[in-house]
Amino acid sequence: MSESTEPAGPGGLTTGEVARRLGVAPTTVRTWDQRYGLGPDRHTGGRHRRWTPADVARLERMCALTATGIPPAEAARLARETPAPASEPAAPPSALPRRAPAPEAAPASRAGSGLRLGDARQECRGIARAALRLDAAALDRLLLDAIREHGLVAAWTEVIVPTLQAVGRKWESSGERYVEVEHFLSWHVSGALRRAAPDTAPDRPGASVVLACVPGDNHTLALEVLSAALAERGIPVRMFGGALPVESLIAAVRRTGPAAVALWAQSRTTASRPLAQHVAAMEWGVRGARRSPLVLTLGPGWSGRPAPGTARPHGLADAVQALVGLATR
Repeated sequence: MSESTEPAGPGGLTTGEVARRLGVAPTTVRTWDQRYGLGPDRHTGGRHRRWTPADVARLERMCALTATGIPPAEAARLARETPAPASEPAAPPSALPRRAPAPEAAPASRAGSGLRLGDARQECRGIARAALRLDAAALDRLLLDAIREHGLVAAWTEVIVPTLQAVGRKWESSGERYVEVEHFLSWHVSGALRRAAPDTAPDRPGASVVLACVPGDNHTLALEVLSAALAERGIPVRMFGGALPVESLIAAVRRTGPAAVALWAQSRTTASRPLAQHVAAMEWGVRGARRSPLVLTLGPGWSGRPAPGTARPHGLADAVQALVGLATR
């Protein structure tokens, strides 16, 4: 019988029970014992191990530390050296550890590492590890912590984008592996942006902003953070998300009369200069006081494809500044 199926017995939890409590494989628990000395303080007869509450608390501290981006070896040292107070509550199941590295003889199989993050913030590493573990609760917590600490714009630019790019590179260099990680991370980023955003600002005629991806494009995350950042500043936003058909975009602009329209294109194949120019030329209002929207072309698809009559901000902060200035005139 393997340790993962050992029945519970007196004197503490089995390795399998501890693994289920933490949400990891029993092999991970055993590796932490062998590599970092985080095993139980005592064994029963034979090969069976029994984990006391103090043993489990030490592992839970390890989980919490690695979830913040601290390297496993350093987290293990801190977990060993920091005694848990008697009243210390157990770490939530969401505080899962990074998957343990494979033996050094086979470094290519290390599922919990390999993301090229360079000099990125420490938060990037914690978020990347949570994404690679598919740890939903830890990922939500780390994303919201980054947004609260740095603000939406800085958290997006300095934490979330570098992590998304690193995961994307991992996928591209791994022969279609890790696609689930990219989707998982994107979904939780979207959720964190929605939770961090304030309530939608009330509409003000001529002051709203329309956000949409061009037809054929479903990359909405950058528009979602732009929407949240504008809502923080009291700018009314109408967000239409991915792949808005041409006729629907035109109808939305006519119906709302916005101060500005931001069009996202991820690829050059979807960036349509005629569409951007058509929207920029649209007019509404009474005769003699006609208005047209400012059109912002956002996303890498517009690079090298300037559309006359439109604006192309350099990054999220510039887009926010331009839109706030326009909508508050």
